[in-house]
Amino acid sequence: MKRSRYVALLAMGASALALSACGESETPAGVYTSVDQCITDKQFTEAECRKAFDTAKEEHKKVSPKYASKTECEADFGAGKCEESPYRTTSGTSTFMPLMIGYMLGRTLGGQPGFTPQPLYKTQNGTQFRTGDNRPVTSKTGLQNVSRSATTSAFKSATTTRGGFGRNGAVYGSTSPGRGATTSGG
Repeated sequence: MKRSRYVALLAMGASALALSACGESETPAGVYTSVDQCITDKQFTEAECRKAFDTAKEEHKKVSPKYASKTECEADFGAGKCEESPYRTTSGTSTFMPLMIGYMLGRTLGGQPGFTPQPLYKTQNGTQFRTGDNRPVTSKTGLQNVSRSATTSAFKSATTTRGGFGRNGAVYGSTSPGRGATTSGG
């Protein structure tokens, strides 16, 4: 009887360990809505905060969700929360993207930059910061533990139709000829 209890406890412990190993690993990251907030937090130097913001602004142009119309973008992010993207559709029409409302930066234990600084977004009714490819980050600012997958950049090359960001909308490109939704430019 004692032996079977021991085996059962051992099996339960191994199962818990295996399940926790399946969870995604986290990494520390600074999440800020402005350069001043980053500097005030004193987790990074002023130079690191400024450089990360500038890098995130450049990444913003590449990784933010793109919409075929401002109306579609504002339906997901709110009135006045979208801007024209530097990218055009193959037919030459404008695309739109949400405003960058924050950014994320990190550093390794050795003090080197930990990952490419990322722009962050919030949907119209959202409380969490999200990446350009809609991965949740955190709802708080300052130094936070975030999932490692949220720290990777993902270049976007297609325009999202209404309801795409956070609502399982369709992304169309070369598979929908004639719609002119594939973006190009830089």
